[in-house]
Amino acid sequence: MSGLLTVRTFFLWFFCMAVALWSLRFLIAGVETSMAFVAYHAIERKLAFFAHVGLAPVALALLPLQFWKGLRMRRPALHRWLGRIYAVAILCAGVGSILMALGTNAGPVASVGFLLLGIAWIASTALAVWHIRNRRVSEHRAWMIRSAALTLAAVTLRLEMPILAMTVGLDVGYPMVAWLCWVPNILVAEWMLRRDGRMSRPLAAQ
Repeated sequence: MSGLLTVRTFFLWFFCMAVALWSLRFLIAGVETSMAFVAYHAIERKLAFFAHVGLAPVALALLPLQFWKGLRMRRPALHRWLGRIYAVAILCAGVGSILMALGTNAGPVASVGFLLLGIAWIASTALAVWHIRNRRVSEHRAWMIRSAALTLAAVTLRLEMPILAMTVGLDVGYPMVAWLCWVPNILVAEWMLRRDGRMSRPLAAQ
């Protein structure tokens, strides 16, 4: 079991950091070169676009740190401050994603998919913050897992999009990925929470 956790932890850190760094490539290459497919957002809704592409990678990079038990136990104050930065980054990036979804040229299916993702992303993170401020640690943990699942949509989108582009084409694949990048993630998160709940109930009864 410990080996499985180690592998899972490695992939979490690797994909979060790799995608976060890759997402910031526009700082060097420019938007037109690095993000040609969505570059029109930088013209039509500049503030929303840069809030999203600039701060979503910050949230993604901070995600493994929020689940690092050693940091949480040894440096609780740092854990809380990083959590605040994570939440603010998601609020700003999430609002940006909602505005971009409302103005997307990819059609209504993509628009609704990304719109719901943005709303769920902000809401789940806000609930995680609300619970920890009220010292409801178990509820905070559950909502942080949901928030993490939605933050990881940035990773699943980049893993799925090349496959969809090669199989069904970009025009069909992009609306599909607007749902496939996050719906399976949140379903897995709910399964994990229900599994953990079933495992903890017999222990609590002893």
